[in-house]
Amino acid sequence: MPIYAYKCGSCGHAKDVLQKISDAPLTVCPACGAEAFSKQVTAAGFQLKGSGWYVTDFRGGNGGNSAPATEAKSGGTSEATAPVSTGDAPKKEATSPSVSDASGSSASVSSS
Repeated sequence: MPIYAYKCGSCGHAKDVLQKISDAPLTVCPACGAEAFSKQVTAAGFQLKGSGWYVTDFRGGNGGNSAPATEAKSGGTSEATAPVSTGDAPKKEATSPSVSDASGSSASVSSS
């Protein structure tokens, strides 16, 4: 049930009231008895922070069409994995990057 803020226009009495959405709004001020008690517009009592969540954040359940988990290791680069196929397509082999110097010769780079 939501909490509504009320304020009397006659005497200035303010009160927070826990009410159902279907309940009629209060009109009689409990302090002075005048019919000037009205709902106030207030800010939301919570804030949404962060980037949110996605279907892929909750792996391991029977969530339907979730992709297989791939984790990037710190300090290295990760390559996207191709979908598994049952055809006779050639498989891509991992190669180490090469660096060429000014003379045109190339050397293999390995990370430790």
